[in-house]
Amino acid sequence: MTTHPAVPLRPMQVPADQAEDRARSFHQVMAQRRTVRDYSRRPIPPGVLEWAVRTAATAPSGAHVQPWRFVLVTDPARKRRLREAAEAEEREFYAHRASPEWLAALAPIGTDWHKPFLEDAPAVIVVFEVHKGPHSPRPYYTKESVGIAVGLLLAALHQAGLATLTHTPSPMKFLNEVCERPAEERAAYVIPVGYPADGALVPDLHRKELDEVLVRL
Repeated sequence: MTTHPAVPLRPMQVPADQAEDRARSFHQVMAQRRTVRDYSRRPIPPGVLEWAVRTAATAPSGAHVQPWRFVLVTDPARKRRLREAAEAEEREFYAHRASPEWLAALAPIGTDWHKPFLEDAPAVIVVFEVHKGPHSPRPYYTKESVGIAVGLLLAALHQAGLATLTHTPSPMKFLNEVCERPAEERAAYVIPVGYPADGALVPDLHRKELDEVLVRL
């Protein structure tokens, strides 16, 4: 049986009496995170997106295959193509594919097929799952692995003061053409990134309390 070489673990050294304060401080930052649909044209400082993707790529993955690809789209013409293709799918979704129950759940958020944020945000990160192909091995727990990576990506971008939105048009095959990716890569998330527009509004939503999401056994 082949095993990987092992190296000593170098864990973070957090004094026990500071652990709760560290956890609370991180929560206080992340509790301010909101999905944003109105973006400023203000440029993103150099290096921020690259460091955020590096952070996302630290996520655990099944068999350590790391089955993700992050495509950074900043070219205005390509963003326009992305928006036009996404809106075509979204028009079909809202008109024909979505059930009445689904549309009712979306109604309080106020979404529709218009997706101007795909063009207004200075950057869009398209996240692909990487499946088995000529130059990529078979992945394991792909959706779970990529989902964890995206969670870290959103946290890293928020820590840098940037706003995001997780957009999931369905179907997503058009993204392979727009982003020039091979067939073994399957789009999973479209994430506009930037600073909120002046006067941006968000729905008045409330997160569940701890006792609604935590079960102690």
